[in-house]
Amino acid sequence: MTRAKPEVVRKKKKPGTPPGTLAAPEGALAPVMAMMAYNDGSLTEKTIKSPEEIVPFLQSGNTVWVNIDGLGSVETLEKFGKILNLHALALEDVLNTNHRPKTEDFGDHLFIVTRMAALRDGALDIEQISMFAGKKFVLTFQEKTGDCLDPVRNRIRAGRHIRGAHSDYLAYAIVDAVIDGYFPVLETFGERLYALEDEIVECPRQELIARIHDTKHELRDLRHALWPMREMLNGFAADTDVLREETRPYLRDAHDHIIQALDILETYREMASGLLDLYLSGISQKMNEVIKVLTIISTIFIPLSFIAGVYGMNFDTSHPMNMPELEWEFGYPAVMAFMAAVAGSLLLYFRKRGWLGRGGK
Repeated sequence: MTRAKPEVVRKKKKPGTPPGTLAAPEGALAPVMAMMAYNDGSLTEKTIKSPEEIVPFLQSGNTVWVNIDGLGSVETLEKFGKILNLHALALEDVLNTNHRPKTEDFGDHLFIVTRMAALRDGALDIEQISMFAGKKFVLTFQEKTGDCLDPVRNRIRAGRHIRGAHSDYLAYAIVDAVIDGYFPVLETFGERLYALEDEIVECPRQELIARIHDTKHELRDLRHALWPMREMLNGFAADTDVLREETRPYLRDAHDHIIQALDILETYREMASGLLDLYLSGISQKMNEVIKVLTIISTIFIPLSFIAGVYGMNFDTSHPMNMPELEWEFGYPAVMAFMAAVAGSLLLYFRKRGWLGRGGK
């Protein structure tokens, strides 16, 4: 898997542009708006064409959730701002998709930014979700289609506790679903790290370094997305206008989930850092094994080279002090047998000392 290069963050507006000026991100998709309006006894779910379609449902006392996929229409965002009396600075932040998770209190509504993590084709994809939560509505904006909020939609369709609760509980449920979406991603990274560890132990090779670095970078991106969500939840829990007292225990539970996910993430980050040390250790051990084998071979051939060198000298056989073996008919096989005995003795000695094979302790 090849990790994509990080995108360079560029301002979409010129310096000096007045605060609250809306500018759609380059390449943003046209918005697709899905509405769920419900109360204890009824549910209306449909795709809407314009923001004005939610007004009758708001006036009838329903809790209204509108999810918008795509940030390509500034006009749509402005209409929602006028209908729901949303702050202009928060609307501007919706179109800036590089925010840290945060919560901003605007009195009659909250603006919450969180980041959703998913794996697409094996690569980590982190997307910003911007959410407005009022006393009767929740409005969510996403960069593209596809999210981890289907469990929330299914709970609304099933008519469980969420249908009898207020919009603050819906906002909590959405944030909690985003947090829970990190656990399958972390589980995948855990499996990837353990597989890398097994490969490094069995056969360390050069290509594993790139995979280790890719995994470390993705874990770093996960940490940057997940760590600020603790502060975001604390800001949510501190609200006194939108948030009801009965919803606070659920936010504490969501905070516990973040801490648990961060603990897992830190464990995996330490493991990923340790994998590089493990790889270097494996390479060093492999090189030591190679050097040991070459050293053993060289050591064996030292006495053999000495013997061959001695009998390779040119001597006059007529002198009595010279080598008598040179004229012996068994001289050559005798020298070869002696050399084989020397080599065999050295191999047995090395094995007994544990330098070769498993003969030693």
